[in-house]
Order: sequence, then C-alpha cells, then structure tokens
Amino acid sequence: MDRTTAGWMNGFIGVVIFSGSLPATRVAVMQFDPVFLTVARAAIAGILALALLLVLRQKRPSHSELASLVIVAAGVVVGFPLLTALALQHVTSAHSIVFIGLLPLATAIFGVIRGGERPKPAFWLFSILGSALVAGFALFRGLAASPVGDLLMLAAIMVCGLGYAEGGTLSRTLGGWQVISWALVLSLPLMMIATIVYMPATFSGIDAPAFFGLAYVSLFSMLVGFVFWYRGLSQGGIAAVGQLQLLQPFFGLALAATLLHESVTWGMLAVTVAVIMCVAGAKRFAR
Repeated sequence: MDRTTAGWMNGFIGVVIFSGSLPATRVAVMQFDPVFLTVARAAIAGILALALLLVLRQKRPSHSELASLVIVAAGVVVGFPLLTALALQHVTSAHSIVFIGLLPLATAIFGVIRGGERPKPAFWLFSILGSALVAGFALFRGLAASPVGDLLMLAAIMVCGLGYAEGGTLSRTLGGWQVISWALVLSLPLMMIATIVYMPATFSGIDAPAFFGLAYVSLFSMLVGFVFWYRGLSQGGIAAVGQLQLLQPFFGLALAATLLHESVTWGMLAVTVAVIMCVAGAKRFAR
C-alpha cells in the first residue's frame, strides 16, 4: 500500500470516529456543564496519553515543536470541544453537523498558511462555493435555531481547522499519535485543576447516557480518532485528506437521527449533499 492510499484510509477511520463526537457531546451536555465536559474529557484523555507515552518511552518534543503543540492544544484539545459544547446548548447536534461542511475549507486555508501546501485555483472555487452554501443555509433559516449557537459553531470550525493543519504538519516529523498525545499532556495540568473546580457537587443525578457521552468524547474523540487523523493528514496531505471531512455530516446526521431521535429536515440533507458535492470537486484540485 502506497503512502497516499494509507493516508486516505487512516483519514477515513478518523472521520468515522469524529462523526460521533457531536451527538455524544449533545447527550453529555444535557446533564454535564459544558465547561466541565470540555476539561474532563481533556483530562481523561491526557492521563491515557501520558501513560501511552511513558510505556512506549517516547522522546520529548523539541523546543521548536512545543509552539506547534500549544497551537494544537488550543485548537483541538480546548477550543473546539468547548465551543461546540457551548453551541450545543443552543442548537441540536443535527443542526451543528451541517457546519462541519466548513471544516475542509478551514483546514485547507491553514494548511496553506502553516503547512506550505499550494492547492490549484479551482480547489478554492469549489471550497468557497461549499462554504457559501453552509452560510446560506444558516441565513435562510434566519439563524432562527440560535444566532449564538451558529456563531459558536463557526468559531469552533476556525480553531479546529487551525489545530488540524498544525497537527498534520507537525506529524510529518513527530508522528501522528505522538502529536495529539503530547498536546493532551501539555494541557493536562490545567485541565486537571479545571476539572476539580468545575466538577459537579454530586454525580448521583447523572444518567448513564451522559456518562457514555463523556466516555466517548474522552477516549475516541480526543485520542483514538486523532491517532488516525493526524497520521492520514501527514501521509496524504492536509488539503487533500482534509476533504474526507465531507463524509462527517452524513455519518453525523445518521447518528443524530438514529440515537438521539432528532429531526433531520430535507433542508439539512440537501445542504449537506450540496456541500459534499462542492468540496468533493475541490478534492480533485487539492494538489
């Protein structure tokens, strides 16, 4: 198997895992404070990452790599989880998943800025068209779902795109699973303190689904998914493999409808399909 094919396969596995993040977060924030959910998931994943690094005796990152790890931590360990958790207090996971259609464009933009990639002009045409469809969807609904929720989701997409691109670039030298592991460990002291501060006075009123949601986003969304995702970005290219995120709305909407029994309108499906078609066209010109 060549390096590019391996990159697409690893990226696909990562996207499948990430697709469950928003529905799981939606379930968890029904009973957990969004700030506690953010710091607890990072603390749990950080402890697991630290154990993994120690057992496998991985070398410490260099001083030059620490700055990139801070960006990764700020984007995907803290920024995206916190902003989406806050957004999901205002909008459904089905509505928020549509915004994931913007992630390929955000990732590609930061891939150019931070990773030095140079997609062809036609790539940007398709990507911008897809982004316009997503923005038009929100405007067509009059932001009725919640202006606050939509703005939080847009902010989440931006910081996530930066974290993806920075991590994908760093993975070329540090390794895919090592990047997310060191980013989690770097955040661990602060996340542990914040977890204690925001911990509920009692867990007696928390139902099993909320705990399952916390477990999923801690283990899979924060750690396992990134092992495959960053490896895929480093092997197949940030802008190119980043287009696999177009599949995430399909998987996410299916999970939201199946597990959460949320309403998935024809408008949501139409926009999701249109965005996927646009950015799939961009994939052809990613390199």
